[in-house]
Amino acid sequence: MATNKNALIRYKVLDNCFRNPGRRYFIDDLIAECESVLLEIDPESNGISRRQIFEDIAFMESKEGWSIELDKLRDGKKVYYRYADMSFSINNMPLNEVEINQLKAAVDILSQFKGMPQFEWVNELVPKLQQGIATDEASATIMEFDSNQYLKGIEHLGPLHNAIFYKKVLTISYQPFENDVPFDVVIHPYFLKQYNNRWFLFGYNPEKEKYDWNLAIDRIISIKETKGKYQKNNKIDWQEYFEDIIGVTKPVDAEPEKVVLHFKGRTGNYMETKPLHGSQKPKWIDDNTLEVTLDIIINYELERLILSYADSVSVIQPLSLSEAIKNRLKEALNQYK
Repeated sequence: MATNKNALIRYKVLDNCFRNPGRRYFIDDLIAECESVLLEIDPESNGISRRQIFEDIAFMESKEGWSIELDKLRDGKKVYYRYADMSFSINNMPLNEVEINQLKAAVDILSQFKGMPQFEWVNELVPKLQQGIATDEASATIMEFDSNQYLKGIEHLGPLHNAIFYKKVLTISYQPFENDVPFDVVIHPYFLKQYNNRWFLFGYNPEKEKYDWNLAIDRIISIKETKGKYQKNNKIDWQEYFEDIIGVTKPVDAEPEKVVLHFKGRTGNYMETKPLHGSQKPKWIDDNTLEVTLDIIINYELERLILSYADSVSVIQPLSLSEAIKNRLKEALNQYK
């Protein structure tokens, strides 16, 4: 049974070819059609072998597939393929084993979101899907997300998500830790970001004229929709915005710097398998020391992350970051005097 990641795409392409009465599809034509579609999806696709297409056809003909009835018609020494019934399509057939297994996996993932405020619909949808794909085998959970439905402020996720989707201007009553009383801030919401088990809202603050103003949702007191024209985001690509930082804090006009860290012992092995950042370049400089080089903007979250490794890490460069970490460690030591 062909179950590699592009199998369903190929099945759909073959289905379209087999039910096209206006053209004869020989094996090379089928390969070309599949490759054309896959190249649009993945420009680095390596192509498809004849053997793969024959395996796909065999699976589509099997009971595990769709039990298709395929005519294999000769034109000289070559064979072309089409459905015996040209009105047939796998799109009109019940789910097969592959599709059922993929749907079951999707249901398992969706189930992890039950109880989250912005996913109330999952509570109703999942049982219906489970009933529709019920099998004799008992279902066991094999994946769990590190999510916490009891986080303070998580009830705001749903309204904030909807405000972003429907482009609504909001007035948010907000109280940072350092403030004794809350204050109101008008924001045009753009993006929700989770970091270190906290959620943050990013958006345009017209008072500050900043498009990347961020608020921690656990410090939000209340939210209300406000009249006004929604300011669309034409300035920030949020996927790129976070590429140069760890966390959510991006200092104004800061540029990435070369950061060199030395991790000792087992922590070095750990850092090889769990990089701090996408720019990380590791290099063992001796049997006990892993040198990690990062091209990154230095921010509060990076400092906190380095401090979390305590005596297992040392900052080699830049000197300013090394001094900042050293001072923080001194202050920490003073707590025990």
